[in-house]
Amino acid sequence: MLLLNDDYTPMDFVIVVLQKYFGMDRERATRVMLQVHREGMGICGTFPRDIATTKVEQVASFARQHQHPLACVMEEN
Repeated sequence: MLLLNDDYTPMDFVIVVLQKYFGMDRERATRVMLQVHREGMGICGTFPRDIATTKVEQVASFARQHQHPLACVMEEN
């Protein structure tokens, strides 16, 4: 699963998403957030399809509730 960079979502919000939905500690979440910021995307985990689908929906819903355009996508191996 990947988080995609945008010019509007605050870095702190991305860290919260990584902690809340992907079980990362603050240090790891910060590293992934910086990768998203610098490289345009960051890997937030590998999950079975049904769990990944749920996480994509959860992140999209949470971001919308907070009026951020943060996108989380699945990529198949």
